[in-house]
Amino acid sequence: MSDLPTEPNVNTDQTDQSEAPFRDLFWRKLRLGVLAGIVGGLVFGASMLQTGTLPTIAGIVRADSAFVGFVVHMVVAVIVGGVFGLLLLYQRPGVGETLFWGLSYGTFWWFLGPLTLLPLFLGQGLNWNLVAAQQAFASFVGHVIYGASTALTLLVVERWRHHDAPHLHPWPLLGGAVAGVLAAWILGGAFAAQNGFAALVGVAEQGGTMLRLLFGAVLGLTFALLYPQPSERAGVGLVRGTVYGFLGWLVGVLSIIPLIRQGRLAWTLTEAQERVGALLGLLLLGALTALLYRWIVGASRALFGAEVRGREAEGVGTQGLRAIARGVPAGLVGGVLFTVVMVQLDLLPNVAGLVGSEDRLIGLAVHLAVATLIGMSYGVLFRAQSVEIGSALGWGVSYGFFWWLLGALTLLPALLGSGPTWSAAAAADAFGSLVGHLAYGAGLGVTFYLLEIRYSPWWISHREYRRQKAEQHKREVLTAAPALWGQMVVIALTLPLLLGRV
Repeated sequence: MSDLPTEPNVNTDQTDQSEAPFRDLFWRKLRLGVLAGIVGGLVFGASMLQTGTLPTIAGIVRADSAFVGFVVHMVVAVIVGGVFGLLLLYQRPGVGETLFWGLSYGTFWWFLGPLTLLPLFLGQGLNWNLVAAQQAFASFVGHVIYGASTALTLLVVERWRHHDAPHLHPWPLLGGAVAGVLAAWILGGAFAAQNGFAALVGVAEQGGTMLRLLFGAVLGLTFALLYPQPSERAGVGLVRGTVYGFLGWLVGVLSIIPLIRQGRLAWTLTEAQERVGALLGLLLLGALTALLYRWIVGASRALFGAEVRGREAEGVGTQGLRAIARGVPAGLVGGVLFTVVMVQLDLLPNVAGLVGSEDRLIGLAVHLAVATLIGMSYGVLFRAQSVEIGSALGWGVSYGFFWWLLGALTLLPALLGSGPTWSAAAAADAFGSLVGHLAYGAGLGVTFYLLEIRYSPWWISHREYRRQKAEQHKREVLTAAPALWGQMVVIALTLPLLLGRV
């Protein structure tokens, strides 16, 4: 009889053993997040000391001292860093993915902090308006850099603890540097049309070409450090490169270069507006660098790699042709949505100017033809990338924004004889076109996804198909795709923020 109670004790021990790994993981991630938050807080705090915003933070505890503001800021930074560590509880993403999660996390706290919680603590009400957002632009830059610093610190410390230092091979790094130089050289004409790259970043014109190529090399090299093995689809790399170009603008153009030249940060709204041309150029430079980097590394693997992979059941060429075919109706659907915006803004005569006409019907025909071609390119770049409607919207809208940069602000004015228009005024005038491009991307991405999911090879069982989809969904999260979509939307919203007048 005395042996009867032993079974519950065994179950309790098993429960304790199963909970122990979770507790250990929880506290380890929390400690890592706190340490990363300290580093990110110090970086952000140093910038706040220079911009003079620490007394405002001290207002939370009814004080106006910069020292008190710094203490309050560091307490908040530690808490926010700990939460970030817990958000990555079960993930082991790579360097690039962790960085992009950090960017989105910092952006989220800019909305939640300076625009929401801080004014509530100060008794001012919610600051959800353009004027308040513009006044908090320096805080926006600081929060994004805080997120990047926190994410990279967390990753470095975690890998150092596990002795998991990455093995840096020279060929991908060389490929990234070459890709950056080539991208800067290809875009050289566009930069020259804006009085040179040196003028865009606010330095002397002399040596501007070498500076542009050097900047491209640094951008490509650091991108290769984030992604030493670019095995994803080319479209994903394009979106990553665009977001990375935005980070390069914040860190390089608004921070490092002004610190070197003037001994201070250029985080004011006025200074950022003066450097909008550099922002637009770096977004394209980052996207082109990522594409060239993937192709260079892929070509080197094909020529010199010893790895032999099994053949897919359906050939790559056949898959590509199917993707191009699906891109045709998808591009037309997006083009029709875009047409509604173009009619409202009377943009069709401008498009007709590409073929030397001003007729609106000819402009409509040219517009739909271009929309179809872009849809075909989307099929090639983003084939089998969308897992559900949400991801289809994310990739589609991101691609639409990219084509606003490349089309409305670069290729269209260049083909019409005026050259690329990378200026605040031109971008403000093209804001309606931005809305149309985002609508086009949404229709393109969703339609392509609906066409793609209708096709399922007969040799794949329903269970196998669902398993592959589940794996793809997991891979999507681990590659920080949601963070990329969110950050692309933030970039699109940042332009009106910069260009809007108080």
